[in-house]
Amino acid sequence: MLIRPTAILAAGLILTVPAFAQTTVTRSENVASGKSVRLAIVPNLKKDCTSGPMPEIRVSGAPKNGSLVTKVGKIKTPATYRCPNKEAAVQAVFYEAKAGYTGADEVVVDIKNSDGQVQTQTIKLTVGAAGTKPAGETKKEGTEL
Repeated sequence: MLIRPTAILAAGLILTVPAFAQTTVTRSENVASGKSVRLAIVPNLKKDCTSGPMPEIRVSGAPKNGSLVTKVGKIKTPATYRCPNKEAAVQAVFYEAKAGYTGADEVVVDIKNSDGQVQTQTIKLTVGAAGTKPAGETKKEGTEL
């Protein structure tokens, strides 16, 4: 059997393509039933703090007891961020449990940042009754970025 040079070349190209780092993070969030809460916000900033392409967010595990919304906007990064006080375009993910639902839910999102790195976030949600503010809640409620 003859192996064609183009097949060898193609195999070599596939092997030399750099693999982007992929990380997995699992975290927990407390949310109130029927209220929209921001789960993630990703700026278009590269490691060197220059603007890059918009991050990509893909839902790979949809919630069973609520819904997700992604939004695009602009924010100024907080002073504690690695690129402090920088105006940046962002992608954000918001979750809202079904009205009246309390219990557990889960969301899995794959986030590709401006440097091409992919992070899979598994977010385990504990949905409490409406009108109760979960202890230690720091996530922004509502649908504004």
